[in-house]
Amino acid sequence: MKQLFLTISLSLLCFHGFAQYTETINSNRPGASQGAFSVGHKVIQFEMGGLYEQNQHDLTQIDATQWGVDYEFRFGILMEQLELNLKGRYLSTTEEYIQGGQNIENSYSNFQSNTLAIKYLIYDPYKKRAFEKPNIYSWKANNSFQWRDLIPAVSIYAGANILLGKNNPYLAPGVGKLTPTAALVTQNNWGKWVFVMNFIADRFTSDDPYYSGIFTMTHTLNAQFSVFAEYQAIKNDFYADDLVRLGGAYLFSKDLQLDLYGLTNFKDTPIRWQVGLGLSYRLDSKHEDEIIMEKKQPKQKKNKKVKNSELVDPESELD
Repeated sequence: MKQLFLTISLSLLCFHGFAQYTETINSNRPGASQGAFSVGHKVIQFEMGGLYEQNQHDLTQIDATQWGVDYEFRFGILMEQLELNLKGRYLSTTEEYIQGGQNIENSYSNFQSNTLAIKYLIYDPYKKRAFEKPNIYSWKANNSFQWRDLIPAVSIYAGANILLGKNNPYLAPGVGKLTPTAALVTQNNWGKWVFVMNFIADRFTSDDPYYSGIFTMTHTLNAQFSVFAEYQAIKNDFYADDLVRLGGAYLFSKDLQLDLYGLTNFKDTPIRWQVGLGLSYRLDSKHEDEIIMEKKQPKQKKNKKVKNSELVDPESELD
């Protein structure tokens, strides 16, 4: 089954519509990372998807099947650089194992995560480049590598994890109802390629801190399709892993995106594979671009000396 998953995931490399342009929807799906840029002032965006997962633990001999829903609501507030974000995941799990010679089945469900946070763009290297004119004398100057291309856009993300329900089976015992989360987000735009990095510190004031690094590369194939590959490293006492995601999306319109992805890991405690299908939709009817242009003062006309010939109308009659 895992080999079948890898085959399907690799085939997805020819399929994706990840919206990375300002005039189209800017979705965080289908990967686990988030881009540095907000959705835009007064923009409301919904990103939702379903997932199916199979995992098998070699030590405990527990086979588990999971169904889940991911959701994210993004709101552009106050200014272009600021975004209010609510995201989470709800899971339903069925475990099967043998105990005392009998087949045991155990089912449970709960929210794996719920996070309310804000994201603020603190540095945008592309802001002034939009107004730069191309060099009409040199193709090389316009298309060659420049060191400044390595400087990414940078955002900071901060908020709180909200624990719903009691005795959550998806979290370590003793995790508080309210714990902090923070992340540093970077994004490089290289033409049709976009590289995003997320460095995440989660629940860092609790007895179960969670740290993660996510690295995502997206390639736009055309106006509708693009593909992505993603690596995530997780460091946590309750669950640590290395994950790989592959997938893509299709852009139906500038405000609607459909995505598909697959996931696998590199260890056997447990062995995991997962597939997911999602949708992103944007409401931007109230959005207004906030671009500040410098107004140039019109040049004042200098006093011009008038010739004697210009004072006389040659067609006028003399008295």
